[in-house]
Amino acid sequence: MTHSPRQPTAADPNEEVLATVYASGGRRMLGLGSLLVLGVMMLYLALTQSPNIEWRVFMLLLGAVSLWMAQRMRVATANRIELTETVLRDSDGTVIARTSDIDGIDRGFFAFKPSNGFLLRTATAQRREWRPGLWWRMGRRIGVGGMTPGSQTKFMSEIIAAMMAQRELDDDAQL
Repeated sequence: MTHSPRQPTAADPNEEVLATVYASGGRRMLGLGSLLVLGVMMLYLALTQSPNIEWRVFMLLLGAVSLWMAQRMRVATANRIELTETVLRDSDGTVIARTSDIDGIDRGFFAFKPSNGFLLRTATAQRREWRPGLWWRMGRRIGVGGMTPGSQTKFMSEIIAAMMAQRELDDDAQL
């Protein structure tokens, strides 16, 4: 039996934003600078000093991938993540997850989560997507964080946990 991923629909852009997470300037500069320096260095070494063709191809490939990653990270970290009553979304309009679909949250030290972030588990699988330095989604798991300040992601994760607790109370009251 195959499972086709469900793509969340667009959210109301006028809905009140409860919490916002965005990449801090210093971390953004450090991350982008590191990738740019690595990419330029690999390309320079490949074109000037590589000992044989295999190393030259490897260094050219590594340099190109590093520059591509820097560009993807630059675009992704220019956005912010917004939490509303109904959705967790990227500021470009991409719905990351519906709050009603969130089953669990993991903020633990040993969780497989981005730096300074948290991990969400959803009830339904969604298509894979990745915004380097900000968030990623693979099936039922969503990682939020990376180049973001821990204070912002902690605040957002606490609001999500409170929303989940309220939803459970409402479900128990209906029974």
